[in-house]
Amino acid sequence: MIHEILPVGMLQCNCSIFGDETLREAIVIDPGDDISSILAILEKHQLTVKAIVITHAHIDHIGGAHKLKAATGAPVWMNRNDQDLYDHLEVQAGWLGMETPEQTEIDHEAREGDTLELGPAEFHVLDTPGHTQGSLCLWIPAENKLVAGDTLFRESIGRTDLPGGDFRKILASIHTKLLALPDDAIVIPGHGPNTTIGHERVRNPFL
Repeated sequence: MIHEILPVGMLQCNCSIFGDETLREAIVIDPGDDISSILAILEKHQLTVKAIVITHAHIDHIGGAHKLKAATGAPVWMNRNDQDLYDHLEVQAGWLGMETPEQTEIDHEAREGDTLELGPAEFHVLDTPGHTQGSLCLWIPAENKLVAGDTLFRESIGRTDLPGGDFRKILASIHTKLLALPDDAIVIPGHGPNTTIGHERVRNPFL
């Protein structure tokens, strides 16, 4: 499977582009900004976007969703528990001193147990509140990869001091959902370098 990770926007959010080589279909996760660069990668691999998935509604992860949907026609998936956060993008933009991006409709409510298919691979939605109320992760068994959003980082976890954050919930999400995955599972966090579940189990000071 094609997998390109593109750090986008002023906060360098890791946007993941997964593509099936046979069907030439793609799933794009967290298109926070730099949509022209995302489209260039899609064109390079001749991929058609079948789904846009948002791990949580912070502006650096969802800011480019409207532009990407407009360019591709692909539906947007997000946990509805983050809708209020998304409805106040102008507040988030004010924190960063940036222009408020245009908002898009959320086409599908991403919930625990939902599965998106990309060729033979399945992307399983894990409900992992804590960084925000509607934070989610995507577990891809065929690739042994977890797209963790801002729930888990290399030797750190997502901040919980912003609206909707809950320190106890993020720890519970990590312990019950993420640490249940194989130690050699590759973790693609929302920012920074990749890690593994096993490394975080041993080396993460928060766990």
